[in-house]
Amino acid sequence: MAKKKKEKKEKQEAKKKPVKSVFAEERVLTENSDEARELYNQSRYGTILDNGKVQLSLLEALYLLEKDRLVILNGRNKPITFDKFLKRAKKLEPNFWIRYCVFKDIRNRGYIIKTALKFGADFRVYERGVKPGEDHAKWIVYPVHEASTLTWYEFSAKNRVAHSTRKRLLVGCVDEESDVTYWEIKWIRP
Repeated sequence: MAKKKKEKKEKQEAKKKPVKSVFAEERVLTENSDEARELYNQSRYGTILDNGKVQLSLLEALYLLEKDRLVILNGRNKPITFDKFLKRAKKLEPNFWIRYCVFKDIRNRGYIIKTALKFGADFRVYERGVKPGEDHAKWIVYPVHEASTLTWYEFSAKNRVAHSTRKRLLVGCVDEESDVTYWEIKWIRP
């Protein structure tokens, strides 16, 4: 009995070991390992490449770094801290922090969130328990800061994109404390 408990504990500790990755330009590439591919298989983080590595977006990488599931190395094989990675990501994407707040909040709520550039939105979100490829996303999400403004044309364009892709429109409004409030917008006929 004690031997089985010890083996189970060793397996759990092995799973908790963070996956090594490298920061490469505007993406993060993991090592070629079962643990890295498990990030994709379990929760659909990133995209599996032909060489067995997983390519992560900057948002996914920062989230996994914050959750201690990933170690990101620089060109000198030194770990990059959360703050340094965030600083680099903000240089590459000016709206990165607002997008990250929404990404993190949705992931923490148990949903899978992926980019939606081909739809003309920031993100697409899948219902809990649904993985990309198994079914379609339920929502498209636009992250905005509470102090930002949208014209009626921009607002209408976002709504039209959601309607034409048969998805619900969510606006994730991030406040000064980085808390997110969601607004679902839809067309109604009077």
